[in-house]
Amino acid sequence: MATAHSKFRTLAGVSAGLRAAGYYPEPMFERISRRLRNRERMDSSPDGRKVPEGTRVYAVGDIHGRLDLLDAMRKLIATDAAIRKAERDPIERMVVVYLGDYVDRGPDSKGVIDRLIEKPLPGFEAVHLKGNHEDFMLNFLDAPERAGHAWLFNGGIETLSSYGLTRDPDAPQRMAIVRDDLARLMPDGHLDFLKGLDLQHQEGDYLFVHAGIRPGVELEGQSDQDLMWIREEFLEHPEDHGKMIVHGHTITWTPDIRSNRIGIDTGAFASDVLTCLVLEGTERKLLQT
Repeated sequence: MATAHSKFRTLAGVSAGLRAAGYYPEPMFERISRRLRNRERMDSSPDGRKVPEGTRVYAVGDIHGRLDLLDAMRKLIATDAAIRKAERDPIERMVVVYLGDYVDRGPDSKGVIDRLIEKPLPGFEAVHLKGNHEDFMLNFLDAPERAGHAWLFNGGIETLSSYGLTRDPDAPQRMAIVRDDLARLMPDGHLDFLKGLDLQHQEGDYLFVHAGIRPGVELEGQSDQDLMWIREEFLEHPEDHGKMIVHGHTITWTPDIRSNRIGIDTGAFASDVLTCLVLEGTERKLLQT
């Protein structure tokens, strides 16, 4: 069975795949130059926004079944943290915030969840947010006939394959059988992990969510649906939200840094680029695979 990873190995494949999903690449030169400018640079937030004193935050974008990139990013984070500790005064807290979408599209969703559960980065607090693809998967497990085809069309087939299920159900009455097989094959703890995911996390002046927030609604009143699924109403809103919103969900070729939000979903499943935003005090920089 072909996976998103195998289909989009070449640059042409990446471009075609992302265009089909509604995303359009920047010109090659601009994309490369922007990545070089952003990578490994520690700048101050222009508006003075900061995380709590003594805290260093690593926010990781959408992984989508790419265990190889998750492992590479974990090494980058560990190395960056070790260098930081050697260069300056000790940090009281190291926090990794995963923005969700661990499953679907890439080849090893099961492996990604295994890694996050079984081998957290030592010395780091871990926050796992819920993405719309985890919502897809839970809906399939709860109501396969209703949710199955939408999930499979959006990368669920690759997730089934990672759990050892290779058949592609083609009729609603078969969805329940596949759901039962998936539930049987899921290791202990995977369902608990999915059901226990958070929807938002705050650190000082920053709010971390998967998709975004609905403008004009108090942060405490945001709906689960919007936090996991919102797109245009949030992305096109130019005004301040009260917090700097760090999010994934919407693919851009390079991190989308605006005055009111920072998007770090760089399409890792197809582009091979997993992005992490690093925050300490008013400083911020990017790590990328």
